[in-house]
Amino acid sequence: MTTNFNEKELKLALDFMQKIPFNRFLGLEVESMNGESIVFKLNMRDELVGNWLMGILHGGVIASALDVAGGTAALVAAYARLGDVPLEQKMKTLSKLGTIDMRVDYLRPGKGREFFATASILRVGSKVAVTRMEFKNESGELLAVGTGTYLCG
Repeated sequence: MTTNFNEKELKLALDFMQKIPFNRFLGLEVESMNGESIVFKLNMRDELVGNWLMGILHGGVIASALDVAGGTAALVAAYARLGDVPLEQKMKTLSKLGTIDMRVDYLRPGKGREFFATASILRVGSKVAVTRMEFKNESGELLAVGTGTYLCG
């Protein structure tokens, strides 16, 4: 399924996601957005290391980054699906957004200095959105993939 995000929807999602303290703690920043996907950038920091002997990114950080990307895509798609509903009602509906289920497949160790979590919508309905996520390093190596299901209505 292709969901085209417009600028208003993307700005709303970014404002919403940046208000979450954990997202700021991780250091997730929006790298790019287009009509079909959202990409977050994460810089490696000592606090995010999981295997100190190898200096690789913690798997929980990878899962969190994928969840933020998937949740943001779900938020934008759910907002767009609500169409002409008054803003106050949209915000009330979207305030219930949450992760129902998420699967992460770790494909390679989290080696790198910069990482990118990308999410796109597979399906958005009146209650649930499903997203597909990828996590890569600055060399473009695919380190993990995920599928997320989000309550959005």
